[in-house]
Parts: sequence; C-alpha cells; structure tokens
Amino acid sequence: MSFTPVSATQITTAAPAGSGTVNVTVTTPGGTSNGVPYTYNAVPVITGLSPNGGSNAGGTPVTITGTDFTGATLVKFGSVSVSFTPVSATQITTAAPAGSGTVNVTVTTPGGTSNGAAFTYNPVPAISALTPSQGPAAGANTVTITGTALIGATTVTFGTKPATITGNTAGQLTVTAPAAAVNVSVTAPGGTSNPLPYFYIPAPTVTRLDPTQGPVSGGNTVTITGSNLTLTGAVHFATGTATGITVLSDSQITAQAPSGSGTATVTVTTPGGTSLPGLGGAYYTYLGTPVVNALDPSQGPAAGGDVVTITGSNLTYTDEVRFGGIAVSFTAISDTKIVAAAPAGPPGTVPVTVHTPAGTSADTPYQYLA
Repeated sequence: MSFTPVSATQITTAAPAGSGTVNVTVTTPGGTSNGVPYTYNAVPVITGLSPNGGSNAGGTPVTITGTDFTGATLVKFGSVSVSFTPVSATQITTAAPAGSGTVNVTVTTPGGTSNGAAFTYNPVPAISALTPSQGPAAGANTVTITGTALIGATTVTFGTKPATITGNTAGQLTVTAPAAAVNVSVTAPGGTSNPLPYFYIPAPTVTRLDPTQGPVSGGNTVTITGSNLTLTGAVHFATGTATGITVLSDSQITAQAPSGSGTATVTVTTPGGTSLPGLGGAYYTYLGTPVVNALDPSQGPAAGGDVVTITGSNLTYTDEVRFGGIAVSFTAISDTKIVAAAPAGPPGTVPVTVHTPAGTSADTPYQYLA
C-alpha cells in the first residue's frame, strides 16, 4: 500500500478496507518490523428513534436503536451535540435539545458517523375553549376542544381521568367526557397543553307539579318544583316541548304546557342531564274541556234549594259549579254526572257552568220560576 515517510521515526499512510484486528508492519532494507495491532470498527447504523418527535422546547427522552454503537463518542440532533448514555452496542438513550422542524439524528463512533434518522419537533399544544364547558357528573357527553397544535393528540385528561378522543385536527378535538373531574389538558407530540376548567353539574330532579292537570290544548302555566333547575334548557311533557320557561330559583321553574293527551311524564333538561322520569310528582294529566249536555231539572223555584243533576262529559275533575255567576256546593259523581244545589235567584234564566283544570263549559240555561 502507498505511504509517505515523514522522518526516521514516522510514516503516514491510509488504511485499506478491512475488518476485525490486523497487524501493521513496516519493511526496510534492514528487514520487517514487529506487528502492531490495528482494529477495524464497523460504521454505526441507526434503525429507529423512540419517539421520533418531541416538543420544540426540548427535553424529550429519546431511545436510539441500531447497530455498532460501541465506543460512541458523539450524538447530534442536526448540528447540536447532546449528552447521551450508551446502553449497549445496539442502544443509546439521550434527551432531545430545543429545536424546530425536522433534523437528522446521528451517532459517531471510531468506525465513523451513522446514517441520519429524522426527528420532528412539534409545538406545544394550547387550548383556548371547551364547548360546552360544563356537563353531567356522570360524563359521557361530547366536548369540543379548540386550540392549536392539537394534531396527533394522544391523551386528553379531565383532571386525572382520560377522555375518549373521537375526532382530531390541528385546531380542534372532540372527546367523550369521563365522569366527574376538573381541569382539561391535551397531550400531543409537542407536549402537554395548558389546563382549562370544566364544570360538572348534577342532573336535575322534578318532585312536584302545580297544577298536575290541564287542557289538551296546552298553554297553561305549570310550576315545576325540584332541584338543580337553574340551568334549565328544555322541559318536556312526554314528547311535547314546553315553551315560556322561567327560572325562579334552583328549585323552581315555570313553563307553558304543550298540547297533549293522557298522562305525560314531565322531564327537565340542563347541561347536567335530564331528570329521571316518574319520580315524585312528575306526572301531568291532560283533560278534555268539560261539556254540559243537560240539567235535571232545568228549572226551579226562585227560593232555590233544588238538587240539580248535571250530565255531560269530562266532569271528574270539576272544581267549581256556578248558577248565574254564583258558586254552589256540588258533588262530582262520575265523569258524566254532577249533582249540585241551586241557589236562590230572581225569576228568569241564568247560565250554569262547570269548571275543571281544563277550562269552563259552555253556558247551559237554568230557569227560575216565580
């Protein structure tokens, strides 16, 4: 092989290709020297980084996997040298420095410098809004998280509880909230975001209605008593939606009943959920408007005192009977029959009406005789 004599004590040359350990000798007219061992080192090869990305701020622990790392002297992220720990001939651990974009990671040993393995820097995620920012203590509702650098998010936590990620873009996440927790944060390749508060609200309850009955046409005002009613967003009478909701306190609201029929379960919905049907007094009965078909007798003395049988329909819940505007005592015998005592009145004809929670019947004439 070629060489350059420098002096009587020094020669320079270039090593040929080879492997393992070989002896180097020099031959002069005086003979051949003793052999001095020269060891060939394989060029290191990187086969993987775990993880292959991290925060712009640096500090991400990285494990470098490959071959021929023995005697490693240098590890670089791009042009930045970092401290490292040799674990074995196939593994090195280190921490990424601060950086941006994508850089090549290399390992240098006596055998040379390895191939470059790509490491990508990611900005730290930040979240700016939660929609909604409150929900039921039982969780399971969908929350939309708005922010930046959210792509590739691996974890969303509500306090210490993980949420289920259902959608992910750079600016938005959708998740299913877990049961009660407090602050929300997002972990993405760039790190963990700032926290935002999320409030858990207990589900509402309904314990009493006043009145508990009303006309099939709806429109009457119903006072609903219960708990956790402050944030009421909707009230339903079975499948009908009430209108004119007014919150009086956390334990009481009013609403205009929708039209309906039969007996309806009344439920209240807030961000905390929907009240359980059938608890306490949460039933509302729709009544037909009372109808009077006949009076027997339909006339009587001006002195009053006659017992009058009123026949018709929808009379069960009668709460008032009037003769010419005068309220009288009565007994509702069935849905079709009432008996009432006629009051005194001047000779002539007066209207008889029956009232129930569903309204007032049409006038039916009763004649006073002189």
